[in-house]
Amino acid sequence: MSNTKDAGAKPPTSKIMQLTSDLLVGGTIGAISKTVMAPVERVKLLMQTQDSNPAVISGKEKRYTSIPDCFKRVHADQGMAAFWRGNLVNCLRYAPQQGSALAFNDFLNNLFPAYDHRTDFGKSFAVKLASGGLAGGLANTICYPFDFARTRLASDLGKGKGQFNGIMDCIVSTVKNQGITGLYTGWTVTVLGAFVYRAGQLGCFKQIQDLNPYAKDKGILGGVSSFLSVTIARTVVMPFNYPFDTVRRRMMLESEKSKADRVYKGSVDCFTKVLKNEGLKGMYKGMVPELFRGVGGSFVIVLYDRIKFIFNI
Repeated sequence: MSNTKDAGAKPPTSKIMQLTSDLLVGGTIGAISKTVMAPVERVKLLMQTQDSNPAVISGKEKRYTSIPDCFKRVHADQGMAAFWRGNLVNCLRYAPQQGSALAFNDFLNNLFPAYDHRTDFGKSFAVKLASGGLAGGLANTICYPFDFARTRLASDLGKGKGQFNGIMDCIVSTVKNQGITGLYTGWTVTVLGAFVYRAGQLGCFKQIQDLNPYAKDKGILGGVSSFLSVTIARTVVMPFNYPFDTVRRRMMLESEKSKADRVYKGSVDCFTKVLKNEGLKGMYKGMVPELFRGVGGSFVIVLYDRIKFIFNI
């Protein structure tokens, strides 16, 4: 085993201080990215969850027939501000979630033995995958109630005033009607999906960066090559992760119903029924806007990586 970590490359910092610094950098970049990409993400959520939305099932609201149709109708029925419905809670969720995922990834990666990717490629890659996956699971568990509230707010098809009066109303109403466990509806599939996604995204990104000859370039070439690295990593993992995301979003919409009225009995039942009733494409509804929205996530990782590298944080 060959240690590749250069202990003398940066000033000595306590692990807690380093973790706090990483949380701040990652969280700030994440919140800005989410606000910019909010309209695309709102449309993605509406397309992804409409076939499980009570208003659509009952015939009260028409289905969105396409992405342009969704953009057009949301703007016409709910106004421009509706594209940012749930964005505050999304930032409150995403900033700590993204920040903690990136910070925990670095923290856990430094706890594992360091292997040289040139001589121990398999072990080096396994450590990076494990660090990314565990970091994703931890981050999503911590921030799950905000993710739940954000999904409920963004999936609301109502014209004008939404079902809830904001973040706290959504959370308090859910706890009042279903208890604290109501906020964790779909948690299991979320953590599994987060492990797969972050393992692939962060783990593959770090491994590709080890092979990137321009990773240490502090100029445009280093930034562009890093963006290509994270884009490749994200593209590889997306087909495997997206079905988990579809199932968890639909499970969240079921939370306000009594158990007898729920369409899905659990995550496995949801997965099975979506495949049976909608086919494999049902698992990938909303994936096109997700591909565009994900560019923001890629920029977050690249900016985080570049800021830490250039400023030696």
